[in-house]
Amino acid sequence: MLEKVTQINELYDVYQGLLTKKQQEYMELYYHEDWSLSEIADEVGVSRNAVHDNIRRTEKLLVGYEEKLKIYEKDSKRRQFYDKIKACTDDVAVLELVAQLEVV
Repeated sequence: MLEKVTQINELYDVYQGLLTKKQQEYMELYYHEDWSLSEIADEVGVSRNAVHDNIRRTEKLLVGYEEKLKIYEKDSKRRQFYDKIKACTDDVAVLELVAQLEVV
């Protein structure tokens, strides 16, 4: 379960700009603020089931974006390469270049 939560949080960080404001609000409250489905439902004035359905659809949407675009996967691989480069050299110029790449 924790692995799924971590995955959804990471995908949300990458793809949140592609979601509607309502999807963003529900995901923020549920995953980042740790609100229950009932708390979110009470706050926004809808049923608990409506919140549940919206969150599940949004999770599937995030996974679908990643399956198609692979932005998170590519970024993870890039970070692994940066770590390998840093571990293989003491060259200050190379390390500075890697540091610059990491923030781009």
